[in-house]
Amino acid sequence: TDLVPTLALLLGVPIPYSSVGQVLLPLFPQNGSRGAPTGLSQAEALWINVKQVNRFLETYSNMAKDIPPDSLSQLRADFSNISSQYLAAVHKGHLPSPELVVSMQNYLTAVRETCRASWARFNPFKMAAGLLILGVACMLCYVLSELSQVVIHEGLLKLPILSGLVVGLVLAAGQLFLQGYVELSWCMGAAALSSEVFFSKREVVTFRPAHAGPSGAFLALYVIYEGNVVTFLLFTLSIYVPLRLNWDGLLVPLPPPDTQKPPRLLPTALPSSVVRRQATILLVWLGVLVGSLYLSLSFHNCREEQGTCQPSPFLSQLSRVQNSQLRNLHYVLSVGSLALWGYLLHRWLRHYGNLNCTSLTVFSACFLVPLACVCMGLHWAVSATPEDTFRNLSELIGLAQVFLPRVTFCLLGLGLLLLWVDPMTVFLKSKTPLNSRGTSLPPPKYRASTGISPQAELHHLIPQLYQRIRHSLEDGGTESGETDSRPAVEAYGLGTVYSAPLVLLCGLLGLVLLLLHPEGMALAFLLLLLEAGAVLHIHACSANLSSLHKHSNGFSVPWAPVVSWSLAAAQFFHATGHLPTFPSIQWGAAFVGFPQGHTGTALPASLVTLNTFSSHIIFA
Repeated sequence: TDLVPTLALLLGVPIPYSSVGQVLLPLFPQNGSRGAPTGLSQAEALWINVKQVNRFLETYSNMAKDIPPDSLSQLRADFSNISSQYLAAVHKGHLPSPELVVSMQNYLTAVRETCRASWARFNPFKMAAGLLILGVACMLCYVLSELSQVVIHEGLLKLPILSGLVVGLVLAAGQLFLQGYVELSWCMGAAALSSEVFFSKREVVTFRPAHAGPSGAFLALYVIYEGNVVTFLLFTLSIYVPLRLNWDGLLVPLPPPDTQKPPRLLPTALPSSVVRRQATILLVWLGVLVGSLYLSLSFHNCREEQGTCQPSPFLSQLSRVQNSQLRNLHYVLSVGSLALWGYLLHRWLRHYGNLNCTSLTVFSACFLVPLACVCMGLHWAVSATPEDTFRNLSELIGLAQVFLPRVTFCLLGLGLLLLWVDPMTVFLKSKTPLNSRGTSLPPPKYRASTGISPQAELHHLIPQLYQRIRHSLEDGGTESGETDSRPAVEAYGLGTVYSAPLVLLCGLLGLVLLLLHPEGMALAFLLLLLEAGAVLHIHACSANLSSLHKHSNGFSVPWAPVVSWSLAAAQFFHATGHLPTFPSIQWGAAFVGFPQGHTGTALPASLVTLNTFSSHIIFA
């Protein structure tokens, strides 16, 4: 704080208004001299500093009332005394006395200590009350997620909310009557705590605490090694899923049932082939998840507190890598990861029949994504070129660094726009009967509609499927007695009517966010895609295996996949080279496609925000 006013006076500029520091007197001569940088003596520098601090104190005391009145009046009296003595000495042509210099130093010190005492005030009682409210609220959120059906159907939240409002209003009325003013924080805290206590007394006693065990694992988060801690928690939770299924006897086929029992007493079970297939898929994707978690540790950055830690070499730009062989290896890995990203996205959509017709969404997946990948690869190649090479092509390289990322942004933005306009990827295939009876079915349509909302499109598509099934069943066999073994209606992509747009959206967003990162992060983003797919497949297999084990009429959201998804988002925040510290923000993302800078702040701020929270955006 003392360096700010000192540098300001030495440079000949005004002291910043909000500074409460004190000038360093050894840097100024005791008596003014023309050889000094500013010609100010110690007494003159102190006087300028005192006037500036007094102006700040007066303005602050008028706006905020947290400075004690007795301290404020004492400081005002000291300034008045110092001002009268200094002006009298200057009027008489005398130098300020050493006692006056000491008085000015004491005044500056007193103002600083008074401001510090006013700003750094803590109310332990309020802090404890806030922690209590937050702890009870977290517990009740977990209870509400487990008892959601009961709470919604029986209206159990009405009385707690009403009791909280009553307590808050009563406390506000009491404060207004006794104190003459209302402290809103106390009223809101009392209302929240009373409603939580009222609800917990009624309903928490019915909650089974057996499911609260895994929540204790989240109490061991460390600030420095939080990336490793989150990775460990996600690994532990992913191992918990198959162990729990095996504990319930769902991971292996059940033994043959006793045929002597009546049929109604035989337990319903999945076929052995289905159980083996789902268990195999679950274990394979569990291996993919564990491998992704292990490899993602290679992309972590280092905090300042980790002295022996070495940041990942993939975090640096390719142009800064001095070894040409290492630079070429990183580029090949980056381009290979980018190509595999696009291939996996296209392969998944084609496997589930979402690319079997022409539409805007299919155009985005088949043409815009490959073009964007090619542009990104060329942009990385141009950016990786050292500055001392290809001097004759410097202007062309500069243009490429501007236009290639902008073209990529435009292609991916167009893909997102087309996906928003037409997200449906369900297509009907016409079926010609072997022998027609003379009454022809209406001509089939590959698309249910053209450009209306997805809800209306589904309302039109499902009746069309039903009509074709009904007509096909009415036709029965053919006149020649032959039977048609084909399905009555063939629809492509109906099973992934909601998943396909989401997968394509994540693929397009992933490419946009990858462009804002260093080239070496392409492999980390590929691991992110594999990890997200592994979490979803593990949840799907677990739901299939436990579908006949639990019979519930209501809809319930399991906690394991939700927590796994949120942990994956936090884990890949660190696996993409980010840290929750201000110096670790990757400011270079603001200049991707704009190497000459910006005229405003909205666009660079948006680019940096997208870069920082890329994993949370994709997993959201």
